[in-house]
Amino acid sequence: MPASQGETSIADRVRAVIDAHRGDRGALLPILHGLQAEFGFVSQEMVPTLATELNLSRADVHGVITFYTDFRSEPAGRTVVKLCRAEACQSVGAEALVERAQQILGTKLGQSTPDGSVTLEQVFCLGNCALGPAAQINGRLHGRLDENRLVNLIVSAETGKA
Repeated sequence: MPASQGETSIADRVRAVIDAHRGDRGALLPILHGLQAEFGFVSQEMVPTLATELNLSRADVHGVITFYTDFRSEPAGRTVVKLCRAEACQSVGAEALVERAQQILGTKLGQSTPDGSVTLEQVFCLGNCALGPAAQINGRLHGRLDENRLVNLIVSAETGKA
């Protein structure tokens, strides 16, 4: 369905982000960050426009999007939980915490819960090594986590009390 007069289509919004960064050195990454900020994700439907506008192959654009874990291909949940899996956190129980979080939430790393409320992600260092296992929940860093504390933090974030 075409955009009505006064309404901006997604393709137009994508092109506006591209135009804002076209002159940047290595424009693809700033453009992808701009799209992520504008839409909350970079969908596969945006790839052909990006490739055409930047004179890149679709494979090149797709490769960059999938290489960097900060770029999402679909909208994230209302609460984003990033669990650290780096060596320091692993040494104090991060792997068990990751497994338990997946069981509790009923989802895998890199996915959202069926109701779309929580997105569970892995990262390989949050810079909180002395206080592992660590997680970032909606951009806020937490350390010395165990299963109960992690669940309480997620519930608090979901109810707006965090």
